[in-house]
Amino acid sequence: MRFIHTADWQLGKPFGRFDAETRAALTEARFDAIDTLGKAAAQHGAGHVLVAGDVFDTEGPDERTVVQAVSRMGAHACRWWLLPGNHDFARNGGLWDRVRKRAGANVTVLSEPAPHEIEDGVWLLPAPLLHRHTLDDPTEAFARMETPGARLRIGLAHGSIRGFGSQGDTKNLIAPDRARLSNLDYLALGDWHGTLQVDPRTWYSGTPETDRFQPGRDDPGQALLVDLELGKVSVTPLPTGRFRWLSRDWPVADAIGFAALAEDLLAACEPAATLLRLTLSGIVPLTDRVAMLSRIEDDLTHRLRHLDVRDADVVARPTEEDLAALSSEGMIGRAGALLRAKIEADGPDAPRARRALERLFVETLRDQGDAA
Repeated sequence: MRFIHTADWQLGKPFGRFDAETRAALTEARFDAIDTLGKAAAQHGAGHVLVAGDVFDTEGPDERTVVQAVSRMGAHACRWWLLPGNHDFARNGGLWDRVRKRAGANVTVLSEPAPHEIEDGVWLLPAPLLHRHTLDDPTEAFARMETPGARLRIGLAHGSIRGFGSQGDTKNLIAPDRARLSNLDYLALGDWHGTLQVDPRTWYSGTPETDRFQPGRDDPGQALLVDLELGKVSVTPLPTGRFRWLSRDWPVADAIGFAALAEDLLAACEPAATLLRLTLSGIVPLTDRVAMLSRIEDDLTHRLRHLDVRDADVVARPTEEDLAALSSEGMIGRAGALLRAKIEADGPDAPRARRALERLFVETLRDQGDAA
């Protein structure tokens, strides 16, 4: 049995913080991901695409979003199995009735916790969310699902594994050993937007089109190609994303070093498909600070799809007169005088003392500004 596991499409996501051109590009990329998945299914001989929740960003998307979704899925020969998640939870007379009216025969909405035999002896056990949040484990229903003659049992769910997640989330919690407890050959999960293996039979696919900055994570949008045999699981990540969302923290000392970092970044990415959140820090000569900001405004901003720069921690290097003023009086003055003495001694500690004196000056200015 071979299928594609995907989740968290969040079609119709507004991306309100971006300019109109970027919003339109990001929105269209999410629809294009459906075509990418359909083509991947054909290329790899996967007859089914399992979507583990949050197909849509809300339970009330506009009609264009619904039509685009079902028409794109309908253009491909594979079967699409759609699970309501916390963003698009199932309710009577809601979104999923609209989807059914529009969808073709190859699209199935799994709005009830009832098993489906999707191939001979292959049973799909869905755990749709009927509310945005539930305190119960939505996969507990698997224990009540009968799968006569099953040779493979596949669970499909949306939520956080107990003991895993972010920001102390306690909703829609799934037992970490659900695959073992419910005798599943594979548990396809959604909710976490990066690819993650929980155990050999339990995976989060992540979103097919990245939609947020995640410091320390450069993973592009992915889906999972899953091969199942009795007692054997093989999972292969498939790249699906168009845009890369990168977060970078750059300590800088001068314009030359900043330029080198910028060139390395541009060489390693496709600039027009890259969104960058850049945090800068350091003490630099005033002329270098001006040159760095000029490079950002006149070049990087126009080459990248989106650039968010945070440069509050880049400060101009103090002059000799500024540093001398620290040696006046009080505890700060005594610290400044000690550091200046080490600098003038030109010993092995002189470079470190110079950096410490500059930092002392910067922090003193900040304290004065806060007091004002």
